Amino acid sequence: MKKHLVFFLILIVIGSFAFAGGSSERSSSSEGGYKDTIIFAQGADVTSFDPHVGKETPAVAVTNHIYDTLVDVNQETGEIIPQIAQSWEQIDDTTYRFHIREGLKFHNGEDLTAEDVKFSLDRAIASPSISYIVDFIDTVTVDDDYTVTVTTDAPYAPALRNLAVPFAAIVPMDYVSANPDILKTAPVGSGPYKFVSWSQNDSVKLEAYDEYYAGEPKTKNLVMKVIPEAAQRTIALETGEVDIAYDLLRSDARRVSEARDLTLYEIPSLSCYYITFNMNKAPFDNKLVRQALSMAIDRQLLVDTVNGGSGEVANALVAPAVFGYYNPGDYEYNPEKAKQLLKEAGYPNGFSCTLWVNNNQERVEMCQAIQEMFREIGIDCRVEVLEFGAFISRTTAGEHDMGYFGWVTSTKDADYTYYSLEHSSQQGAAGNRSFTNDAKVDELVEIGRTSSDQDARLEAYKELAIYLKDLSNNAPIIYTTLNAGASNKVEGFEPDPIGYHKLENVQVRN
Repeated sequence: MKKHLVFFLILIVIGSFAFAGGSSERSSSSEGGYKDTIIFAQGADVTSFDPHVGKETPAVAVTNHIYDTLVDVNQETGEIIPQIAQSWEQIDDTTYRFHIREGLKFHNGEDLTAEDVKFSLDRAIASPSISYIVDFIDTVTVDDDYTVTVTTDAPYAPALRNLAVPFAAIVPMDYVSANPDILKTAPVGSGPYKFVSWSQNDSVKLEAYDEYYAGEPKTKNLVMKVIPEAAQRTIALETGEVDIAYDLLRSDARRVSEARDLTLYEIPSLSCYYITFNMNKAPFDNKLVRQALSMAIDRQLLVDTVNGGSGEVANALVAPAVFGYYNPGDYEYNPEKAKQLLKEAGYPNGFSCTLWVNNNQERVEMCQAIQEMFREIGIDCRVEVLEFGAFISRTTAGEHDMGYFGWVTSTKDADYTYYSLEHSSQQGAAGNRSFTNDAKVDELVEIGRTSSDQDARLEAYKELAIYLKDLSNNAPIIYTTLNAGASNKVEGFEPDPIGYHKLENVQVRN
């Protein structure tokens, strides 16, 4: 049986799809030896241009050029640095005062003031999609036109890091108040690029904002092309149809690295890929079933074959570089024991179910391999591939049996992941798509959120990791690397380990 499984995985790897074609749009030239347009390709479209809704990486890769946040994080040093707030001070354990840059304007000409900051943070707190990133806030008070005071409901160590996450973006109060849904399709921010147009499932066009506080971007136009098939993104890069391509196939990465006119960027990410079990549905409400399914997965084999040896086996939902990571021990691979657990759970002959995944080739291949591993223990699992937006909306509604997800700990703090994926208050859109509702989990998550004692936080996250391994509402699979390919004519591109690549300082030579 194991030989059959290995052969099946080899077929998946060598049978990767190959697609021809690519964008017909090319960068045009500008004076000074550089193109006036950067074209980059990614695998999925923007889910929403509203930063308080569209939190998925393909959305943020676009919208983080349109919006700014109160503060930012220096990717080299990890230091919190000014953005919309030019300075701030922490008054006490629960009080922060922010001083807003004067003279900032949104893309529609509205002045950016403290009122916009309060409106934006209050709006983010009220959003079911991203409230987890800011709901540590108790009140936001406008002191004057350019000063706001933020109080938290308890000491919260990652406060500034959370305010730097793109979902905490500052939006124009008057513009949004007139039409609360307008940002979904007609975004206005204060960031380095202005929104121009969106051709759904095809492309987004942005134009440099010449009044940006940090200086006008180096390239006038950005075009994001949606190319779902990873192999086709590589072809588009090779033919010069795009300047930068995100998330290349592992099998294509070497090809790009060996091409004389291309550059491969590959760095460790903060992402964990995992299977979530919908505990609102039988038989996934049975812990023994969840443990059996997790035990049926040979994670190391998946890393070595489907993922081409890239990345490493996951043992928790947060990656090792994240504050609060604890290794509860590797997940055991034991098909015979898994069968015994199924028998104890009342399913000696297995059962039928579905595993949902979005239309990303490598994720589909991973699920096909896992499907075969489930078959080894008598589970008839059908892999269903959904368009990314449908995948998000339908799993938010709890329609899935199991789903294959990726999650990046954007703040590098375990609270970001454990609160959104595990706390009972975050079921659905916020991230808890296992729909777990466990008092012990909630207690440990809340200790990690509210304690000002770093050692106490680490101890809570250690206990939580151990407890979650037993609960098995999610099955961590792999910690991945992050890659991108670019033309050798691209200058200034620095990949972001979260996947929120910024392009305002990037240029492309003619």
